[in-house]
Amino acid sequence: MLVGVVVPSLVLRELIESRFGRGPLADLSAVAVPMAATAWLAPYASYRRRDALLWLVGPGLYVFAVIAWRVALAPYRDWSPRPEEKARMRWSRDPEHAGTWYLTEPESGTRHTSSR
Repeated sequence: MLVGVVVPSLVLRELIESRFGRGPLADLSAVAVPMAATAWLAPYASYRRRDALLWLVGPGLYVFAVIAWRVALAPYRDWSPRPEEKARMRWSRDPEHAGTWYLTEPESGTRHTSSR
């Protein structure tokens, strides 16, 4: 997942750099794709969409790697849910998946992007 996001961003940067030259536009284009992917995946990993802005100051790659890791392991969550997620989360009592959380059925009409 990490390679699938970073490689297209580098290609986009090269295309913009060849068209407009080096500069801030080329630099910002390099983080546009990873920022969008981070913002899209963040709610699935108990992160906020605004955490994608960390790509602008440096630790964006680390945050994206953590989000990608969490999304890959989403069925067996080993991190605590955020306060707004606790109403839909249950502690697993299955001996095979002890120590993990699972997401119950979402409330009718709500999505992971709801702002409650």
